[in-house]
Amino acid sequence: KLVPPLWKAVWRFPQRRMSKHTDAAEDVLLEKKGCAGVITLNRPKFLNALTLNMIRQIYSQLKKWEQDPETFLIIIKGAGGKAFCAGGDIRVISEAEKAKQNIAPVFFREEYMLNNAVGSCQKPYVALIHGITMGGGVGLSVHGQFRVATEKCLFAMPETAIGLFPDVGGGYFLPRLQGKLGYFLALTGFRLKGRDVYRAGIATHFVDSEKLAMLEEDLLALKSPSKENIASVLENYHTESKIDRDKSFMLEEHMDKINSCFSANTVEEIIENLKQDGSSFALEQLKVINKMSPTSLKITLRQLMEGSSKTLQEVLTMEYRLSQACMRGHDFHEGVRAVLIDKDQSPKWKPADLKEVTDEDLNNHFKSLGSNDLKF
Repeated sequence: KLVPPLWKAVWRFPQRRMSKHTDAAEDVLLEKKGCAGVITLNRPKFLNALTLNMIRQIYSQLKKWEQDPETFLIIIKGAGGKAFCAGGDIRVISEAEKAKQNIAPVFFREEYMLNNAVGSCQKPYVALIHGITMGGGVGLSVHGQFRVATEKCLFAMPETAIGLFPDVGGGYFLPRLQGKLGYFLALTGFRLKGRDVYRAGIATHFVDSEKLAMLEEDLLALKSPSKENIASVLENYHTESKIDRDKSFMLEEHMDKINSCFSANTVEEIIENLKQDGSSFALEQLKVINKMSPTSLKITLRQLMEGSSKTLQEVLTMEYRLSQACMRGHDFHEGVRAVLIDKDQSPKWKPADLKEVTDEDLNNHFKSLGSNDLKF
């Protein structure tokens, strides 16, 4: 089945409260090993979901390693084998907002600053995206120079289903994927698995998971490596990988449909295109899109259209404005309630219909925050 059930257990965010959490320092391990700085996201029980504390530790260490002449590359990975990182700790953010504790402006600001730091990192940056890689986990990997997927990699940007939008620089990398693939992934939250994450252009390399530890050892053993030395090791492992080597991209047969249906300038037109197409694939996507927050769908399409000609920093500034508008609105908190808290999977969106989302609503999401804008 091409579209798995929308959420189920995958985007399972932490159930515990921050205050009870005493071993926050261990949530991320920052180690110098051989020629590399190694970042390990270490909340396996919570699919390595990102907290503000983790973001701060990674950012600070990344900047130090960038300046350190003895650090030649940076490796980031997730502990536990199930997930690289399933996203940001958004349940905590929503609950804090409702309790009038204003952590959202800080969380999103610092998360996006970290996304930019990854994108502009002066040292080769290697993300080992093994297991679930969604939302905030994509932001920690996709902007880096090298992204290594395994057959266990499960990629998605499922934010429209919780009244958010594919942030962390989604407005930058998604419209730059082949054809209209990024628009399709952004609006539907479609999941890519394994080698398809590489075929889609999200990963730069594919390695069989049983070789991942060996790949890491080989990278750590390099002596004062150049970017080319690192690329060469990754290339060798990629060339030798066997899993799904002869299979074609799972969306290959649908790419013409994706390109034609998702090339419209409005969500309403995309929906009309899918209806007109009438194939089982198109109707499946229609069903999925109809469950999403209408506001999120409209924000997301405009975010990608505008992001297609912006720099990563400009996109993150735009996305910061969007994030704060979503915190002020209804759908994000309702989406978190329906998907992560009550788990009834029946969000009541407001407005509930695309035609009720006005241009004025949309423009308000994109408005400058003045002195509160994200600046680099």
